[in-house]
Amino acid sequence: MVQLHSVSDQTQVLDTMIALTRLSYLQRAIIAGSGGMELYLGLRWRGFMRATTISTSRLPRRQHAIGLLADHNSAALEKALTEMSPFLCASATVALLIDADRSGSGLEVRAKLQQMGFQIEAGVRCQQGLVLSACRQDVGQMKEVA
Repeated sequence: MVQLHSVSDQTQVLDTMIALTRLSYLQRAIIAGSGGMELYLGLRWRGFMRATTISTSRLPRRQHAIGLLADHNSAALEKALTEMSPFLCASATVALLIDADRSGSGLEVRAKLQQMGFQIEAGVRCQQGLVLSACRQDVGQMKEVA
């Protein structure tokens, strides 16, 4: 389980995720992964009342614009991405915390993101690891253009 070592680490990761995804108070956010509860509580403490976790969300209706993930290895991140996908809208943005000790797992996560239609936009190194931001292109609009 990814545990943020201190309050300042948690603040740094959450601030980075909010900035990279451009999360606003009006957007719905879905949170997953073993470190998701810390992210959820941090968001609620900051006033993001439309944040929820996969375990507390009722039905996946593709209504969430933002997804936040924190987990300890690439296999768990990939599983969480797969579980989160039905909750995300067609033009969603996700932010992932990749553990600093697992530097090779970034390639596997990148491949999974691309497979799911996401394009990595940015990455920021934090004390806890690497926070990646990826945006999914609106599949509906892409079909209309073609």
